[in-house]
Amino acid sequence: MAGNNIDAAVLFDIDGTLVDSNYLHIDAWQRAFAEVGIGVEAWRIHRSIGMDGSTLVKALSDDAPEDQQKRLKDLHSQYYKETANLLQPLPGARELLQRVAELGLKVVFATSAPKDELKLLRETLDSDDLVVAITSADDVDTAKPKPDIIQVALDRAGVPAERAVFLGDAIWDAEACVRADLPCIGVLSGGVSRDELRDAGAIEVFENARDLLEHLDESAIGRLVRDSAR
Repeated sequence: MAGNNIDAAVLFDIDGTLVDSNYLHIDAWQRAFAEVGIGVEAWRIHRSIGMDGSTLVKALSDDAPEDQQKRLKDLHSQYYKETANLLQPLPGARELLQRVAELGLKVVFATSAPKDELKLLRETLDSDDLVVAITSADDVDTAKPKPDIIQVALDRAGVPAERAVFLGDAIWDAEACVRADLPCIGVLSGGVSRDELRDAGAIEVFENARDLLEHLDESAIGRLVRDSAR
């Protein structure tokens, strides 16, 4: 775990933000729905990626019986794991985490991924030595767009919302941050448009982690460092 000298933090979503996983999730969900006999268009699945898994299943299955919803989640997990060898860090992801840690900010993984999926993501990033706190699906009953997972992450980092910034790729990230009164930086690497991220509440939008890294000083993260130094 990294050492820190600034009492402030950057909270990172992982799926679609640091790891190129969103389209693997879409494929896994589409296969799962097909197997249980529910036809769901891929674009509808894409639009739901990043929200709480139970909420996604309930919405896209038209509130199917509970046992069928559980079957859908189990199948998604199975098919997703089958493609785990395709997981890759997004451009600049590791370097961004390294730079944020070097600046003295706490690096926090604020994700609602199930622990088995989170293990795959952490192995892909290979950056646990930089991270001071991690959340998972076990920490809340309902994840984004509800702000609960963000509050858990802030509590574990030991910082208030006014001394933190969130980085995410989904409108659900931005909406959760608005509810938590936490500044959100958006990235396009999850497949959501710049305007949609801004409309959902993102204060800045970059192409991906590398783009943010190249403009870090002028970003909300750079401002957080300067404000913390005063």
